Amino acid sequence: MYKLLVADDETKIRNGICNYFPWAELGFEIVSEAKNGKQALDFILKHEVDVVLSDIKMPVMSGVELAEELYNRKNKTKVVFLTGYREFEYAQKALIYGVKSYIIKPTKYEELLDVFTRVKAELDEERHRGTAAPAALEAQSEETADDAGDGEGQSYHEKKVAAIKSHVMEHYKEVTLEEVARSFHMNLFYLSKYFKKWSGQNFSDYLISVKMEKAAELLRDFTYKTYEVGNLVGYDNAKNFSRAFKLYFGKSPRDYRDSPH
Repeated sequence: MYKLLVADDETKIRNGICNYFPWAELGFEIVSEAKNGKQALDFILKHEVDVVLSDIKMPVMSGVELAEELYNRKNKTKVVFLTGYREFEYAQKALIYGVKSYIIKPTKYEELLDVFTRVKAELDEERHRGTAAPAALEAQSEETADDAGDGEGQSYHEKKVAAIKSHVMEHYKEVTLEEVARSFHMNLFYLSKYFKKWSGQNFSDYLISVKMEKAAELLRDFTYKTYEVGNLVGYDNAKNFSRAFKLYFGKSPRDYRDSPH
């Protein structure tokens, strides 16, 4: 999970961004909130933060001043701005401080998703470059399992993938690729490629399938409300759960529950 800090002096907007967007599904966790740039800067200097989503106009220290401070200190925290239309030119000027993007208020789900998908891709690429050598060594080590013969090597990998799948089945509510990598002592990026190679499926697709099949099973038990089912499979927001479920099954949780199986 990449660490995200949200800075906005308007409590309602800050709470909305923090609580009603599926950050975890996108690979981010909110590590702190701030009501001005000074609070944000103080936290960033003491803790690891990958991205700060900051309003431009705030008391004490503005978002632009925060970006300038981080730039001058050569801090690698990425900055994304929240801005009103009237502040658009103001936001453009701040790009010289390495600001990655800006999101127009009122914040839209699709725009947040688009911007942070791109930010995550950039963070993934940076992390990949930083771990390319260790990953190559790990891959070489894993491939030695094939030396005893194709049959034995394949059996080894199949057993390992089966163990990973079993782990996901047991911990589907809170499991992530990062957590599996730690549990199996594997490099994050190598694990992703390894799972795809030996299972024929992306890890994220497999995790979603496990969550959705479990959700379908729970929906058959009418003692659970639909939002409770979502929570049981790891979705804190009922709308996000409903959206994911409909994408997977082609119908909403309510319609699925009402239809014959």
